[in-house]
Amino acid sequence: MEYKTNINFRKESLIKLLNAVITYENEIIQALYDDFKKPAFEAVLTETSYVISELKDTIKNLKSWSKPRRVFPSILNFPSKDYIYKEPYGKVLIIAPWNYPFQLALCPLISAVAAGNQVVVKPSELTPKTSEIIAKIIAKAFDKNHVKVIEGGVEVSRKLLSERWDYIFFTGSVAVGKIVAKAAAENLTPVTLELGGKNPCIIDETANLKLAAKRIVWGKFMNAGQTCIAPDYILIQKDMKSHFIGYLKEEITKAYGENPSESQDFARIVNTKNWQRLVDMIEPDKVIFGGQSDIKNCYIAPTLMEEPLPDSQVMKDEIFGPILPIIAYENETDIETVISRYEKPLALYIFTENRIFSKQMIQKYSFGGGCVNDTMVHFSNKRLPFGGVGHSGIGAYHGSLSFDVFSHKKSILKKSNFLDLPMRYAPYKDKLTIIKTLLKWL
Repeated sequence: MEYKTNINFRKESLIKLLNAVITYENEIIQALYDDFKKPAFEAVLTETSYVISELKDTIKNLKSWSKPRRVFPSILNFPSKDYIYKEPYGKVLIIAPWNYPFQLALCPLISAVAAGNQVVVKPSELTPKTSEIIAKIIAKAFDKNHVKVIEGGVEVSRKLLSERWDYIFFTGSVAVGKIVAKAAAENLTPVTLELGGKNPCIIDETANLKLAAKRIVWGKFMNAGQTCIAPDYILIQKDMKSHFIGYLKEEITKAYGENPSESQDFARIVNTKNWQRLVDMIEPDKVIFGGQSDIKNCYIAPTLMEEPLPDSQVMKDEIFGPILPIIAYENETDIETVISRYEKPLALYIFTENRIFSKQMIQKYSFGGGCVNDTMVHFSNKRLPFGGVGHSGIGAYHGSLSFDVFSHKKSILKKSNFLDLPMRYAPYKDKLTIIKTLLKWL
């Protein structure tokens, strides 16, 4: 159990993992392409380079993160020294999703190992090639009694959840998140749930429409829209809508060409089940761009839909695909009417040059995190906590906070013996007035 108490052992383990990821990076990129044609650029940007950066940062800071932190003591305990010790929870289960299958399996693993835990990783069965390379890398870097991968489908997940764990970290859908939370509750196991939501993207009349279109196309159609923090729908000031739609069309064509099915830079839907779910959302009479699909290649073109009805399929739940509804608003009441239909989202985006408007939107709506005048890039800053609120998730991680997620904070007070104040001891006669006076000053 060196991994629990030996900081150097943890660091050496992470160095082995870093070397393995670097060694197998090309295989990881190929596996992601084989699973759903993720472009190499996106594989490096959002998966391998992110994991490598997280490893280097954790290795560099591990000793400082793991040190006991001294805090100011209470005068009631004078004289004493007070500390917060960080200890591993113990046995950790990490259930990873399929949309960023390498990054979202490895990043929580890095932090769980750094904090001294024993870990089981369950990668997604929907991306079998990536799961295979994850298993290969972990077997190379760790002893199987320290970290291991268990592959399989829904039944394997159910069996794992029926076991007792000291911590569960899950990334995926709200529906499955509820199942995980219910299973964890049986043993009062703490959880982090990284879920999703219907993320609004608000554009007002002061926004730089051309730049907004460029940044939204990048954020929405990366990974073919299969991103939990992708913009889910656009709310745009009514008078700006037609101009903005023109810019969106231009930017999609610039990014993926006249026929995105031939582009090497546009991913595919992960499987036919998800393909069919998305195709069912497309209403031909609402499509103003794209809409083409091909079940053989699990392809759906970048698609724009104008003014879908509130009860339409595309507006019921998180889209999680390359379909972007565009809805006009006239005033802030219209914005509230739309956003209030849904649970708290994982992300919210605002495009505006009006600081008062952006401040109002940030303060008015509850959401996990977001950007003003960009999309998704808040995820890249390790100093910003990443996580949801309400139905979009429980808990947050990234950077040093990830280490804290997998650590129990143990409070320790070290009391001196050279002075022992008698005030707290019985009998309490004549002490009540004194203690009340003292407590007023604390």
